[in-house]
Amino acid sequence: MKHLVAVGANAFASTSGTARQVAHALRDLPGRVVAVSRLWRNPAWPPGSGPDFVNAVALVHAPMPPEAMLVRLHRLEARRGRVRRVRWGARVLDLDLIGAEGLVRPDPRTVRRWMDLEPARQAQEAPEEFILPHPRLQDRSFVLIPAAEVVPKWRHPVTGRSVASMAASLPAAKRSEMRVIGPVDGVVSRRPRA
Repeated sequence: MKHLVAVGANAFASTSGTARQVAHALRDLPGRVVAVSRLWRNPAWPPGSGPDFVNAVALVHAPMPPEAMLVRLHRLEARRGRVRRVRWGARVLDLDLIGAEGLVRPDPRTVRRWMDLEPARQAQEAPEEFILPHPRLQDRSFVLIPAAEVVPKWRHPVTGRSVASMAASLPAAKRSEMRVIGPVDGVVSRRPRA
């Protein structure tokens, strides 16, 4: 099964240190990385919540359902020192399962409800159930712009919109905040991890 994974970090003193953390995490993803975006630098979100982030998106082939992939991603975050104390705080490592082929969990109506949640409530509420695709992917330049390099034709299974279309419709100010750092070497076409 192909999984779309967003990788980010911002809890380091320098952009180069953060970029190294993201590159190492990409190399440690479970499964086989089929494609990976360049590294991108962008302001922390929500604004003022910490240093700039470094983000990338990878397409990963792993013979597991998305629920198992999410468990593996959270274990990798914990091994790298992530502690979940503050919602949307600085992160040593942030691994988000953005999508898995065309799957929807638990159902389109629930996904749509979380997608449409007003911003003030997003900061206060988090789903207790597994939501797929990620309910904020269509709003986030730091996911869509790197994802457009990897899977531009992938379609959101609830809205039907392609990644390229969602990225192109981002506000110009959001697109202009994104800065390319460079490629990630030594990640694609490595052997699958057990």
